[in-house]
Amino acid sequence: MQQKLILVTNDDGIFAPGLKALVETARKYGEVVVVAPNSPQSGMGHAITMNLPLRLHKIDMFPDIESYECSGTPVDCVKLAKNVLLRERQIDLCLSGINHGSNASINIIYSGTMSAAMEASLEGIPSIGFSLLDYSFDADFWQAEPFVDHLVQSVLEQGLHGCRLLNVNIPKLPRKEIRGIKICRQAEGNWVEEFKEGKDPRNQTYYWLTGEFRLDDPGTDTDLWALENGYISVVPSGHDLTVHPALAQNDHLQITQHEPIGNETSL
Repeated sequence: MQQKLILVTNDDGIFAPGLKALVETARKYGEVVVVAPNSPQSGMGHAITMNLPLRLHKIDMFPDIESYECSGTPVDCVKLAKNVLLRERQIDLCLSGINHGSNASINIIYSGTMSAAMEASLEGIPSIGFSLLDYSFDADFWQAEPFVDHLVQSVLEQGLHGCRLLNVNIPKLPRKEIRGIKICRQAEGNWVEEFKEGKDPRNQTYYWLTGEFRLDDPGTDTDLWALENGYISVVPSGHDLTVHPALAQNDHLQITQHEPIGNETSL
């Protein structure tokens, strides 16, 4: 296979162990360039920096791999890689992660990991976001290495069909207990949120977000079902938030130029 150019990023920061695991897999298949935040950026979603200057610093992070830490968000990292560092080159694949914790179901909306991958997909770059269902800093990312390797190799050799983005979540299981990889749809669910109120040392009120996830989807074809049953879930994803069946169902909302509105006899 011809050597490829692979961009690797994340939202847990340039020093995160999940990033190292992903780089070690990516370097088997081509030239790797790393651009990652200089500090953790979890939950940043698709945020971009507009009111502050962005800074890139080249660092000696991985042997023989060009690596940069960025002062901005995960999406900023991808934008700078695409439009500054690699502006005259074709990026063949973007890998984001491996994230600490789940980005299954509705979590994809809030995820900096997935937003970085989605930003690359918006630029026409095949992209994969990886997450491991383990929040520990000492999480064992190597348990899933053969499966990550399989997905990276498959996308590089055969491409993606019908999408440019995969949301991959890995259960917290020993390698021998992972039952395989399953293509899924995103499960319906939401967070029931609560804000804990407290007082800081200056007696000023603050609020700390907490909550629990509520699953509203009994389907056996979802990412959450796959994860609960020992599979790695792979959800083909995208940026189109249109609810397509609702286009025809809400036809009553439309008007034409000559239809009256309220008390008006015509427009």
